[in-house]
Amino acid sequence: MFNIALLGAGRIGQIHAANIAAHKETTLWSVVDPNQENASRIATLYQARQQSVSEAMADPNVHAVLIASATDTHADLIELAAFHGKAIFCEKPVHLDLARVRDCLKVVKERDVPLFIGFNRRFDPQFRRVKTQAQQGLIGKPESLMIISRDPSPPPAEYVRVSGGMFRDMTIHDFDMARFIMGEEPVAIYAQGSNLVDPAIGEAGDIDTAFIVLKYASGALATIVNSRRSAYGYDQRLELHGSNGLLCAGNILENQVQHFGANGCNSALPEHFFLQRYKEAYAAEWLHFVAILRGEAKPECSGDDGERALYLADKALESLRCQREIAL
Repeated sequence: MFNIALLGAGRIGQIHAANIAAHKETTLWSVVDPNQENASRIATLYQARQQSVSEAMADPNVHAVLIASATDTHADLIELAAFHGKAIFCEKPVHLDLARVRDCLKVVKERDVPLFIGFNRRFDPQFRRVKTQAQQGLIGKPESLMIISRDPSPPPAEYVRVSGGMFRDMTIHDFDMARFIMGEEPVAIYAQGSNLVDPAIGEAGDIDTAFIVLKYASGALATIVNSRRSAYGYDQRLELHGSNGLLCAGNILENQVQHFGANGCNSALPEHFFLQRYKEAYAAEWLHFVAILRGEAKPECSGDDGERALYLADKALESLRCQREIAL
């Protein structure tokens, strides 16, 4: 059995706690969170301990840590875990500052511990099937990728101010997905954005609607479409067009029943938000992390992948501000 210390008992921590407890080879050993009520709730539910950060890091019974705490704590906790020889699963991003990310990854490399970054969409069965079939040559040479990602409703302006902005907080998932699906690094980026959804987001210095175009050396293009508002649920789709065909992955609906009648066809809306839409992906990435703990796999999404996604987010912001294409 591998004992896991969960660092962060909020919304995403609860998802991870359930997956840790459900796996036959992992135990939720302890929960760490300054919010004692949240920590106590999860610890009681899964018969785990409550520990401080220092206690969890020094505990020889802890084999790995899962970092699901506030973004500004990630890099510090990764370094602490690396110093103590723990395997590390960390939610994205490593940090909002690229230089800080690079310093953190140096420590991980020096300490030679596995670091997995939780870009969970790579493990979504639908998107992964697109990747696999593209690699098998089913649609020939990939020529264009379209990623559509729209949240059901905007976050509070208070969150926007500390999130790093739309590109670092939301679009960063799509930058990683573009890298995952295309299998090559872009050579240029162009971003456009607007504030259409909530004036408070604009007052906080951010956008809530965006189009980003990535250009590749092969001539291929990837387009990312983002919005902080979708009146019909969590809109998560992509299509990959190639020289010999097209691969599409559509939304996961709340149910698959369709009603046909004299007035037309009715069907369910997309799953409401990421906790529902990516439930299978969260479980699949935990299976992968356990394989890492066993020594049977290397992290498919490494610290370097986290660094690269943040780099693209920074360059997208630069393009938005200067209103031109940026070479990468």
